[in-house]
Amino acid sequence: MDRGLRFVCCVITTVLLLRESSQAGERNGPKMLTASKSGFALLYRALTVALSLRAQEDPYVMVRSAELEGYCVDLLKALAAMLHFSYKVKVVGDGQYGAVSSSGNWTGMIGEILRQEADIAVAPLTVTSAREEVVSFTTPFLQTGIGILLRKDTVSQEMSFFHFLAPFSKETWTGLLFAYVLTCFCLFLVARLSPCEWNEPKNEENHFTFLNSLWFGAGALALQGVTPRPKALSVRVIAAVWWLFTIALLAAYIANFSALLGSGSEQLPIQTFEDLVKQRKLEFGTLHGSSTFYFFKNSKNPVHRMIYEYMDKRRDHVLVKTYQEAVRRVMESDYAFIGESISQDLAAARHCNLIRAPEVIGARGFGIATTQASPWTKKLSVAVLKLRESGDLDYLRNKWWESSCLQRSREGWSPLQPQALGGLFLTLAVGLALGVIAAVAELANKSRRAAGHVKKSCCSVFAEEVCARLRVKADARQGQEAAGRATA
Repeated sequence: MDRGLRFVCCVITTVLLLRESSQAGERNGPKMLTASKSGFALLYRALTVALSLRAQEDPYVMVRSAELEGYCVDLLKALAAMLHFSYKVKVVGDGQYGAVSSSGNWTGMIGEILRQEADIAVAPLTVTSAREEVVSFTTPFLQTGIGILLRKDTVSQEMSFFHFLAPFSKETWTGLLFAYVLTCFCLFLVARLSPCEWNEPKNEENHFTFLNSLWFGAGALALQGVTPRPKALSVRVIAAVWWLFTIALLAAYIANFSALLGSGSEQLPIQTFEDLVKQRKLEFGTLHGSSTFYFFKNSKNPVHRMIYEYMDKRRDHVLVKTYQEAVRRVMESDYAFIGESISQDLAAARHCNLIRAPEVIGARGFGIATTQASPWTKKLSVAVLKLRESGDLDYLRNKWWESSCLQRSREGWSPLQPQALGGLFLTLAVGLALGVIAAVAELANKSRRAAGHVKKSCCSVFAEEVCARLRVKADARQGQEAAGRATA
């Protein structure tokens, strides 16, 4: 009986525990399932991506064969593949990037995000403090600045009279002059010392005078064969090394001079924004409502303030609505466009008659805009960093900024410094040393043979040969030795 009672109690207890567990599962189960579904929807929801009509420009967003392509499109595809989300593209109605209107509302893509008509904006959207206050930005995917886009023939000026000296620096020209004089002197010295070149100093005339040696060296610079022709091995060694030196030197000069003429850097009187303000030939402006315009408006720099005042007074005439209009105006009129340097680099790469001035100010970046406190901000930032670390961003940059102009960029050119020709100068020095050593060896060999015939020491015969070849009189030399002994 006791055992039966205990069994019934255990069964009742077990049933009660199972019922409580079932009720707890009913209470907790829907919440866990909802959270799971919510997370699934957040990860795979169809995001609305804002694109501006003004952003439909080469190479960011372009419409070809009824399909979108470009840098931003490829970037969006890479992010979607990495974060596993789908998206639909929404074109912004007013075609603006985003600025505060007179009514105090934001226009463009920023306004679309604030009104929750779009989730993210993928475009060359500059990260600014004003925009950061109302939306969130990811890590920049492109770095840029503010530059000046010009047409080459509108800013070209007459080349300097000594423009042909520009390929080499002053130090390089000084080194070349020293190398030329030293080589010609070594030719003159070796031709006099070598018995194979000048066997009988008393009866023969040495054709390698110093003036003839200078002429021989100058002929090699012009790639012309000139007389006298070397006969001795030592002289030929120096001549061969000098010929090698001149060939490499001329190749470097021609290459650098061609790059200089192609780049046109020496023809740009407008190098900085201060130069742009001082000139009166070119009008200049920027995109209406762009961050570049507000950069000059908010700047405390006097030069920047002058640029803003100029553009503000003539806003109806100098401010443009689209980037394509700006490039077209630069190409067709006396107009300088102030805008993003990375976009100007693309214009200069696609239109070989355009050029960007060297100065770049206001370093900034292009970022992806999202709503504030959006969970996508960090996800997209991490994804952008991963694309940068893997080299995918560099690949996209090279893909869409490929140049069609067969010339070196202006920033890549600079006068050739002596360090660039260091190996060439070293080769010439070694060749000169070998030539001198060979000439001394040839003269020593002849002196040794002559010493056996005249029964004199080899050193004395060698000294006599040197004096004879250098036109030093033996009696004068003996008088100097006697004077030296008397003084001692």
